[in-house]
Amino acid sequence: MSITEQFQLGFAARCEGRYDDARRHLQQVLGEDPNHYDAHWQIGLIQGFEGDFDGSLQTLRQVVAANPNHDKARYDMAMTLMMLGEMDEACEQFKELLRRDPTNEDAARQAIYCP
Repeated sequence: MSITEQFQLGFAARCEGRYDDARRHLQQVLGEDPNHYDAHWQIGLIQGFEGDFDGSLQTLRQVVAANPNHDKARYDMAMTLMMLGEMDEACEQFKELLRRDPTNEDAARQAIYCP
């Protein structure tokens, strides 16, 4: 099975709430390609969905630090920051997303809460 197919299985399992299956597929992807940022991003989401918000934030920060152009991970990191009450940093991330793409509707919806 290709890395792409393995990732797609992990992504689908995550979307269906089958987090153990998702993590297993995503870990297999990372075993083949440790720099697969989308797999790391999905694992960060799973951590948050399971209630490990600090772990989720750490993983999402790592994805964005390693790949600053990963706008989906940046958005999810900003949302996690907002959930954790880190509004200033969350707003910085939303503003960065809008600087990079002024048509980003998700970031624009959240940026209205920023000073």
